[in-house]
Amino acid sequence: MDVELAEVRAFLAAHEPFASLPASVLGQLPSRLQIRYHRRGTQLLTAGQPNNVLYIVRSGAVDIVDAAGALVERTEVGGSFGASSLLSRSGSLYTITTIEDTLLLVMGAEVFTHLVEHHPAIRTYYAELGRDRLRHAVAVKQTAEDRSAAWLRMRLDEMTSRRLVTAPSHITIAEAAQLMTTHRVSALPVVEQEGLVGIITDRDLRSKVVAAGVDSSLPLEHVMTRDPIRVSPDLQAFEALLEMTSRGVHHLPVVDRGRLVGMVSSGDIMRLQQADPVFLVGTIAKQHDVDSLAALSGRTALLVDQLLRQDASAADIYRLLTTVADGFTRRLISLAQDELGPPPCAWSWITLGSQARRELSIGSDQDHALVLEDTNLDEAAQQWFSDLASRVTDGLARCGYRLCDGDVMASNPAWRLTVPQWQVQFSRWINEPHPDAVLHSQIFFDARTVHGDPLLLEQVRRDALSLTPGAQRFLGQLAAQAVERQPPVGFFRGVVLARRGDQSESFDLKGEGLHAIIELARVHALAHGLDAVGTLDRLHAAAQATGASSLDELADAFEFIGHVRLAHQNRQAREQRPVDNVVRADELSSFDRRHLKDAFSLIRTAQEGLSYAYQTHLMN
Repeated sequence: MDVELAEVRAFLAAHEPFASLPASVLGQLPSRLQIRYHRRGTQLLTAGQPNNVLYIVRSGAVDIVDAAGALVERTEVGGSFGASSLLSRSGSLYTITTIEDTLLLVMGAEVFTHLVEHHPAIRTYYAELGRDRLRHAVAVKQTAEDRSAAWLRMRLDEMTSRRLVTAPSHITIAEAAQLMTTHRVSALPVVEQEGLVGIITDRDLRSKVVAAGVDSSLPLEHVMTRDPIRVSPDLQAFEALLEMTSRGVHHLPVVDRGRLVGMVSSGDIMRLQQADPVFLVGTIAKQHDVDSLAALSGRTALLVDQLLRQDASAADIYRLLTTVADGFTRRLISLAQDELGPPPCAWSWITLGSQARRELSIGSDQDHALVLEDTNLDEAAQQWFSDLASRVTDGLARCGYRLCDGDVMASNPAWRLTVPQWQVQFSRWINEPHPDAVLHSQIFFDARTVHGDPLLLEQVRRDALSLTPGAQRFLGQLAAQAVERQPPVGFFRGVVLARRGDQSESFDLKGEGLHAIIELARVHALAHGLDAVGTLDRLHAAAQATGASSLDELADAFEFIGHVRLAHQNRQAREQRPVDNVVRADELSSFDRRHLKDAFSLIRTAQEGLSYAYQTHLMN
């Protein structure tokens, strides 16, 4: 092999997807390529022009623009273009122009087709769509870290092999206690005809029998917990742990098609991974003052660090961080009520935004509100709720949750309203969609009850959702906001490239990536009156309602960008730097840059579809 061919081989071996080719194939490939040189400003292809070659950039760079003149991609050294028109055997979709003096390696259609047909790495890289590559990248992200915690995804039916000990409801309390002692179990499911009717635990025996002085000769049914929470055998250990911590229980009966098949305890899961900081959640409810709660808040960063090293998805981590925040909120409310006394009427504490969607990240701020039942509250009652809101808001701030810059918090009287007042407010927001109204409605459409009567929020949401499907002006304004801020095109020589061709050293993973998906999901859900709140739930529900598979594909983009964001924030937390969403291009691996570009492409396509549907270019 002469020197020039050897240099070409070394170049190909350093760039994907050719680096994955067998050595024998890679050695023969350079002699089957042509080398072409083009001066800056040369138009290599125009939109609609037939193309029968693959171009590989050896030096220089080219711009790829669409029919409207918008930049789609800037391809630099090691990149390639022309594959889509080669595979589709149609004209080029884009106009491609050199922006520097450029040296190209040119591969003919016959050679390219042979590589695609015989080598999976080439086929995956070129023949699969960006969404398929992204789905694979998500899977890699979730398995590339430390595999020592495969327990996170272990199914409950893999953990419940120990022989199940049960009891009928007619035996005495003393007999049940003896049965638990004999078999060394801390909980006893109560069954009738293989159906679960109750449960008795060690804690129940202490609090309901011994401490209460109940006669142990009474039937077990007098003290058992009736109709306990139950889970299915395909639930993962991680999800079971979240269920336990959110409901304040330590045992979950496992039921399959109405039949009790096992029991899992927090101890079972703890034994799988003794040192995992996830058990922070259970500790929160035991604290007796704000100081002790604040002392626990620093463990959240440790929790994220460990989960990122394990087999946890971004969605799993978001949910756990949300569960922790819910725990802090509930405990602070309980402490405040201990001091303030009973509430003057039925009420509910509503969390808003990312916490409501169960998508809380590191360093998130507070967003919450109160929904009150009574429409005739006197001054003392209003003061009670004002004091409650102030104590909880201040407590959350001490626990690491920043105050909302926009003052969207229950401590603000504007976010402390009765059910009828909220219903009127929503009607006004939807029927008179000025910018502030659209902003506030977006926040409140992402709402979830954390404490109190959930039916109060349900009344407000039900009325609001009944209005949105026909509110075209309101939906149009939401759509306009969803398409206003577009993600970057990709990366070029260590900088971020915007669609206008602007360059910057960094970009906002939330503002220029995740936020667009959140808004797209919200518009589609509200347009169909869907009551889902989480972004992934909304995307999947809207995909089912519309048959649009592109919405399901956005879920992969949401997961991938979210994982990159959490890893970035985790690095900042470990280095004791302020946590933010802004990442430098040179901090990203080539893997992340390549697949972020796929994610950006999916977002832009979804934005273009929504913009066309609502004609957002006609709106102010």
